[in-house]
Amino acid sequence: MNTNDKRLPIHFSCYFTRSRSGENWVEEHTIGYVLSGSLEVDDGVHTYAFNEGDLYFCKRNSLARFAKQPGASGEFRSLSIYFEQEMLRSFSVEYQYNAAGHPAPISFLQLDGQSVLGQFMQGLRAYESVLNAPLLDIKRKEALLLLLQSQPSLKDVLFDFSEPGKIDLEAFMQQNYQFNLEIKRFAYLTGRSLSTFKRDFEKIFHDTPSRWLVSRRLQAAYHLIKEKGKMASDIYLDLGFEDLSHFSFAFKKQFGVAPSMLTA
Repeated sequence: MNTNDKRLPIHFSCYFTRSRSGENWVEEHTIGYVLSGSLEVDDGVHTYAFNEGDLYFCKRNSLARFAKQPGASGEFRSLSIYFEQEMLRSFSVEYQYNAAGHPAPISFLQLDGQSVLGQFMQGLRAYESVLNAPLLDIKRKEALLLLLQSQPSLKDVLFDFSEPGKIDLEAFMQQNYQFNLEIKRFAYLTGRSLSTFKRDFEKIFHDTPSRWLVSRRLQAAYHLIKEKGKMASDIYLDLGFEDLSHFSFAFKKQFGVAPSMLTA
């Protein structure tokens, strides 16, 4: 799900310590299965919790933050299957699947881990060391057919090949400012070219996207530290800052006081 990581379409991941460096932008439709440990997902509106044996579907172009926690075995392991648009277009032609209506407004959907699809995902563990291109294609098609069999309504989601339409920019940014995305990604997700996004943004917020995002994140941080007693080290990542020292510098510049002084 990390757009900078050229992963195979069927991917096993493993973490031995708690990880909070989850992806912000889910580029492709994905089936995920938790093999061990637990996974917490926050899409800015809802928080989802998935434990060992849980199965879920994630819609493409979703914004989400992932926190992975090792289980009793000392590791977090998961299995993901990605369905990029080119594969789904070919599948649509081969099996005559087409979207028949407007896709449901979902980001994440919990599936039945005990279903045939869940058993199929569990069985893929045996292929971890031998998956090659032909096997990947076959197994991914099997997974997609089982998903459509168990969730027929996802047809309208999976085979909707339209780009994001133009949406309410102000509402979207107020809901998703904490996600650490490039400005061009915000533009794409609001259905705008980069130049149109910047123009519309300045009309609404009377500021550039970059300056507004930093200021809005810092306002949220101030509230969490001052009113909720949170520590800067616990919140800076969740508010879209990559580095604690940069966060502290920006905070002091905007409010005239270091974040540590608010909780002293």
